[in-house]
Amino acid sequence: MNEEKILQVNELKKYFNMGKGSVLQAVDGVSFHVNKGETFGLVGESGCGKSTIGRTIMGLYEKTDGDVLFDSKNVHELSEKERFNFYRSMQMIFQDPYASLNPRSTVREVISEPMEVHGLYKNKHEQLDRVYQLLEEVGLNRDHANRYPHEFSGGQRQRIGIARALALNPNFIIADEPISALDVSVQAQVVNLLKELQVEKGLTFLFIAHDLSMVKQISDRIGVMYLGNMVELTASEELYDNPLHPYTQALLSAIPIPDPDIEESRERIILEGELPSPINPPSGCVFRTRCPMAMEVCSMKKPVWQEIGQNHYVACHLYDETLENKKPVKQLSKV
Repeated sequence: MNEEKILQVNELKKYFNMGKGSVLQAVDGVSFHVNKGETFGLVGESGCGKSTIGRTIMGLYEKTDGDVLFDSKNVHELSEKERFNFYRSMQMIFQDPYASLNPRSTVREVISEPMEVHGLYKNKHEQLDRVYQLLEEVGLNRDHANRYPHEFSGGQRQRIGIARALALNPNFIIADEPISALDVSVQAQVVNLLKELQVEKGLTFLFIAHDLSMVKQISDRIGVMYLGNMVELTASEELYDNPLHPYTQALLSAIPIPDPDIEESRERIILEGELPSPINPPSGCVFRTRCPMAMEVCSMKKPVWQEIGQNHYVACHLYDETLENKKPVKQLSKV
């Protein structure tokens, strides 16, 4: 795999002022990088901050602190002209394929709009030919160009969204929950389409989702998010074979296994309690209020982000070599 870093996220923070002195800590010091040509998966429960990271990388949200470097340039320090060119290189596929498409525009107008904004084609016939080409690349046909978004199924609308994201020939695409609004039978089709496009066009993906089983099918490396923090990061196969963080272990235990005998006999880790509010996150380790392996130190000290194995990173006191007493406060809950 090419290990040339195309995107670097360094200690990124994004806070939202909620008024009356309340601050929502959506992203709280997250760091990772994405190599050119790979798919980096970002997973976690709803509200963990993964979509906020994607929007902050794109510049749709201003950062609170930290840096986002794309091709070694700081995204949040680009001039107006540089930002205009930046969007030629990076595009986004949104979660809801219906809400992200203008219902009053035809498919042709939806896909060609970015081309017109960036002045890619002076000749309307060349532009229309490109629209037809993009539709065929995503599994639709040119007859669909004059239809409106409401005339399509959810899977077809998402294909239109993918075609629009490809309109400017980007080399990096942020796919923000691109399959969560689709039927299960359609999800695999969209994932396979993205994988095919990646090979054909040499694309790099940041794939944001909450479905770990689907993320495994497309990702080279995976970062696991919890309440605005990155808790574990490693290669896809390594994460599934050797999950270290208790939160990752719980997420993986919830994935159904097709074999009924194995599914019936295996133990599932049950997380107790509700997801805390990012307005008032727990002290120390943010996962400690639901962690079955929580220790006293977890409430007093934030765990250090460290490399436990080769390219396997985790933030958890269980792997802190300086701690002597690692006895959990409560016992592991399984069914």
